Amino acid sequence: MSDERPLRDEKVVARRTLLMKLGIAFNVLVVAALSAPFVGYVLSPLLRNTRYLQWVSLGHIDTFPEGQTRLATFTNPFKRPWDGVTLQTACWVRRTQGTAFQVFAINCAHLGCPVRWFPQSGLFMCPCHGGVYYADGSVAAGPPPRGLFEYPNKLQNGELMIFAGQLPTLSTKP
Repeated sequence: MSDERPLRDEKVVARRTLLMKLGIAFNVLVVAALSAPFVGYVLSPLLRNTRYLQWVSLGHIDTFPEGQTRLATFTNPFKRPWDGVTLQTACWVRRTQGTAFQVFAINCAHLGCPVRWFPQSGLFMCPCHGGVYYADGSVAAGPPPRGLFEYPNKLQNGELMIFAGQLPTLSTKP
């Protein structure tokens, strides 16, 4: 009798091969997980959801006297059920003359603190770091790198409308 073992036709996976395949699969998963934010960033202009960007009324133009700057609020069209009071967004409305308006975001261009209007001096001032803006929104003093951000606006049926849904920045265009 011979001590021969029968040859098996089954494919035997060596331990080294199995561990190599598991290591490659793990590396592929890690690369996919780490690259997902980058791919999302690159594709975000194509996937941007703009249904919440719309023209919103600030009120009749008679509520904004010529030559004055007034605080106005509007309901942000980008809303969630849990927003509550924060759904109301503030802005500064300046009626320069006739039907010409400037509508400024309330946020300082430096770090986003809310600016206040002081009619006595005709200046917007930021309480956080001492940023000061002229009535036309341009920088007067302090650390802000640029003037106040403006909402695009138009008049429609005697109402002042602004293009809202996101805070105006250098990257937002209507």
